[in-house]
Amino acid sequence: MSLWVDTLRWLHVIGATVLFGTGAGIAFFMLMAQRTGRADIVAHVAGTVVIADTIFTATAVIMQPITGVLLAQAMGWPLSEGWIVLSLLLYVVTGLFWLPVVWIQIRIRNLTRQAAIENRPLPPEEKRLFRIWFACGFPAFAAVLAILWLMVTRPGIGL
Repeated sequence: MSLWVDTLRWLHVIGATVLFGTGAGIAFFMLMAQRTGRADIVAHVAGTVVIADTIFTATAVIMQPITGVLLAQAMGWPLSEGWIVLSLLLYVVTGLFWLPVVWIQIRIRNLTRQAAIENRPLPPEEKRLFRIWFACGFPAFAAVLAILWLMVTRPGIGL
C-alpha cells in the first residue's frame, strides 16, 4: 500500500473511532449526571457534552465521508458497492438522529444552568427532553455499530 492509502485508512479509522467513542462517552456521562437529579451537575456535564460534540463529533462527521470516498477511490472500490451504499444510508440515519440531539443537548444545558442559578430542581421539560435524547441514541448507536461492522467485513451485498 502507498503512504497515501495508509494515511487515508488511518484517518478514516480514527474518525470512526472518534464517532463511536465520543458517542458512547457522551451517553454515559449524560446518563450518570441525569441520575444525580442535580441541576448543577447536569448543567456542567451538558455544557461539556455540547463542547465535545462541537469539537470531536462534528469534525469526525465532516471528515468521515471525505476520507471514505477518497479511500474507496484509492482502493478501486466503486461507491455503488453494496456495503458502501448501506454504510452511507446508515450514516444518514445516524445524522437524522444526531442533529436533533445537538439541539436537545443545548436546550438541556440552558435549562439546567438556569435551574442551578435559581437553585431549583431539574425542570419537567428537561426530563422530557432527556428521555427523547436518550431514545435517539439507540438507533444512532446501532447504526454506527453496523457501519463499523460493514467497514471491517466489507460483505458482498448485491443491489
